[in-house]
Amino acid sequence: MSKNEDEVAAESPAAADSSPAPDALAKLQAEKDELLQTLVRRQADFENYRKRVERERHEESRRGIGRVLEDLLPVLDGFERALQSSGEGDAGEQIGDHIKGVQLVQKQLWEALAKHGLTRIEAEGKHFDPHLHLAIERVETAEHPDGIVLEVLQQGYKFHDRVLRPSVVRVAVHPAGLAGTHTQTTKSVN
Repeated sequence: MSKNEDEVAAESPAAADSSPAPDALAKLQAEKDELLQTLVRRQADFENYRKRVERERHEESRRGIGRVLEDLLPVLDGFERALQSSGEGDAGEQIGDHIKGVQLVQKQLWEALAKHGLTRIEAEGKHFDPHLHLAIERVETAEHPDGIVLEVLQQGYKFHDRVLRPSVVRVAVHPAGLAGTHTQTTKSVN
């Protein structure tokens, strides 16, 4: 085989490969364009989904608030009736009727709020818990164990196990002389 024949033989496979290359390149370009279009559509679909979920979440929140407001409307009506009641009869009777009316409205309000998950934090007579109570005063007393809530100054509330507002309380502490005695007694028992 001569040098020219070898060159021709070496060129012919390359020549054979070069003719389908434009077809393969065009095919790859078309596939790339198709994938790019698919990606753009998927991104647009995801963006639309995200916006729809946000809109639905906002609407659900508004519906929830609407349900609470519907439950509070009878309470508002009760206050209006109490304020509009005419003053027939003596003053003592009127005051008694107003107190009963306000108590009824308070009961309606509490029932409406409890229906949606509001609960009172029981504090008086319980051991002080910093997660549920806010102590604003320590009262020295030997009548109650150390750390017991003596008085609730402002009621605390929870909403589905989440503290909305802690109870504001006064807490019992032993006087300095008694605290040392109590500690010694505890140590001797152990």
